[in-house]
Amino acid sequence: MVTASAAIVLLGVLIFIHEMGHFILAKISGVGVVKFSIGFGPKIFSKKIGETEYLLSAIPLGGYVKMVGEGPDEEVSEEDLSKSFTNKPVIKRAGIVLAGPLFNIIFAIFVFSIIHMGGVPILTTEVGDTVKDSPAFEAGIQKGDLITSINGKEISKWEELTEIIQQSEGVELLMNIKRDGRYYEIQLRPKLFVDKNIFGEEIETYKIGVNASDKFITKRYNPFSAVLKGFQQTWWWTKLTGITIYKLIDRTVPAKTLGGPILIVQMAGEQAQAGLMNFLFFMAIISINLGIINLLPIPILDGGHLFFFLLEAIMGKPISMKKMEIAQQIGLVIIVLLIVFVFYNDITRIFTK
Repeated sequence: MVTASAAIVLLGVLIFIHEMGHFILAKISGVGVVKFSIGFGPKIFSKKIGETEYLLSAIPLGGYVKMVGEGPDEEVSEEDLSKSFTNKPVIKRAGIVLAGPLFNIIFAIFVFSIIHMGGVPILTTEVGDTVKDSPAFEAGIQKGDLITSINGKEISKWEELTEIIQQSEGVELLMNIKRDGRYYEIQLRPKLFVDKNIFGEEIETYKIGVNASDKFITKRYNPFSAVLKGFQQTWWWTKLTGITIYKLIDRTVPAKTLGGPILIVQMAGEQAQAGLMNFLFFMAIISINLGIINLLPIPILDGGHLFFFLLEAIMGKPISMKKMEIAQQIGLVIIVLLIVFVFYNDITRIFTK
């Protein structure tokens, strides 16, 4: 029950944010909106306010904003021409389409900012254990030691410790260690190890052979710092999503790792049970993924429409209806095949556990 409720909240919020982006920019641009729907298929609930019918539909895997004159061949009355989507300049149409993915990215910034104001867990520099025959082992570093500084620079986060070591290029380091209330100085030289990054690629990196303990501190940020962290975290995940898509295309990352709605539902439930902050963090990441994927230049996605608008701006005239229809059909086939594939991956995961 928790899993289903968490998934409904997750998908409902993200779809609403995405479609609200299209809706708001349409209104700002003077385009009439006929329907605003969360979900596809048969309607569960509807209410008309002004010219817009607001819908909650049965299939919660997307949503849509139906605008006046959205299709090039759609008949529009004389009185509605001024608020027809097709009659607006290409820059305004592009802005309306771009707003959906952009709102997903902005939402992620907002959520990450809230998380940082609420408090984020940060690993301390306490050593959990040392790897046998590693530089740390040979230098006498022990479980429970707290590394307080390196080469005179005070550190308090495990992230700072690993960053300094990785950037050392094997140069000897002077570490201050706190053990049983006493301070010690230890000199050691990081060693080059072959490791694997998050994509499974082999990389060379400098290490000293220590693992973090499970102790952490909770750090809360003031609103200004939290927003800055929100931007930084969103940029990091956006960049990571882009790199992942590229590595999927060049087959560095196997396609079988792709997950679909079933995996999202499962993970939403797990994160909701882990706590509100975990759930919000997961929601922000999915929001970024939704925004970036929608920007891919595939017809029927927002990115496909933006690509056509770019061609229109370059050529000075819209793409012909016939070419648009062919492109939309190709895009639909691609999306359907992708949906089938990720569902297959999800089901395979379930039965191979």
